[in-house]
Amino acid sequence: MPASNENTKKQAVVGSRSAAEERAQSEAIFNSIGDGAIATDEFGKITRINPTALRILGYKEKEIIGKWFPSAVINVDENGVPLSLIDRPITRAFLTGATVSDRAYFQRKNGTRLAVSITVAPIIHNNRPIGAIEVFRDITLELKIDRMKSEFISLASHQLRTPLSAIKTYAHMLADGYMGEILPLQRRSLETIIGATDRMNELISTLLNITRIESGSIAIIPKTTNLVKLTEEVIKGLRHIANDKHIDVKLKYSAPAILKTDSLILKEVLSNLLSNALKYTPEQGSVTIKLTGRNQHLTISVHDTGFGIPKHSQQQIFTKFFRAPNVIKHETSGTGLGLYLVKGLVTRLGGKVWFESEENKGSTFYISLPK
Repeated sequence: MPASNENTKKQAVVGSRSAAEERAQSEAIFNSIGDGAIATDEFGKITRINPTALRILGYKEKEIIGKWFPSAVINVDENGVPLSLIDRPITRAFLTGATVSDRAYFQRKNGTRLAVSITVAPIIHNNRPIGAIEVFRDITLELKIDRMKSEFISLASHQLRTPLSAIKTYAHMLADGYMGEILPLQRRSLETIIGATDRMNELISTLLNITRIESGSIAIIPKTTNLVKLTEEVIKGLRHIANDKHIDVKLKYSAPAILKTDSLILKEVLSNLLSNALKYTPEQGSVTIKLTGRNQHLTISVHDTGFGIPKHSQQQIFTKFFRAPNVIKHETSGTGLGLYLVKGLVTRLGGKVWFESEENKGSTFYISLPK
């Protein structure tokens, strides 16, 4: 046999060994991931699952491999109702081509529910998804700690309300001259105290609403609501902020928007969105609220010409205590709770909230509610 043929065969053997070693190494890495990991092909069929995922879900490998992911691994909400296919993180990752992170519940083989934190990354080849990898971990203990924190915040907030009411009442009495004439400098100091108590009251209300959402104790009382009138009330309540910054606020609608919902909760949502838009829009900017109806849903959009949200921060915008780094430079006050509260309240109303944003060009937040 010629020497060149022998060399070719040796190279082929070395190449096949190398490929086999790479596959074995890849398999070992996948199986060694400390969190649960599941890989799918472009059709959503499970091609790999690591031992941690099998242990968490309570399945054997042969019961999972080759199955369609949405039917093999059930995602449910906190009430045990299966999530729709479109709401599942893996579907959103396929549709957007971007990494998606979320919290959800898995239904295990024995029927019990497990709270998990999920991250799904699509596998992109030639600009199209050819599969996805979903990594998840048990967050039962984290949620328990969160509940304990919420209970503490709720208790502390209730206790703060009483002394705060006394401070505000007596500050108003002093400012109104009930306890004698006051000097202009003293009046300015009292106005600062009253403004601070108002901000503290708003923060307490926000914290209490969040604890109610997280404990599931917010009661929805639906009644027929004129959305146009409700939005006009919200704009009127925040008009002074717009005037101070010379921001033009417009309300656009084509027809009366009537829906059956909890008007107090919806008013809280709109107030948060408009307040945010005004806070993060520079002077001489504009904010436009649009009300549109389609089929059995109404959509509210709040568009501003503000600072916008950087792309790297957009995944976190609805998380608790998060504030985008670009707005902190311009507006130091803020808790990062407003949008977290908005999402929680909109979800309780049976709606959806999302946004579009570009840094330095503004943001548009959308709410879709069933009529």
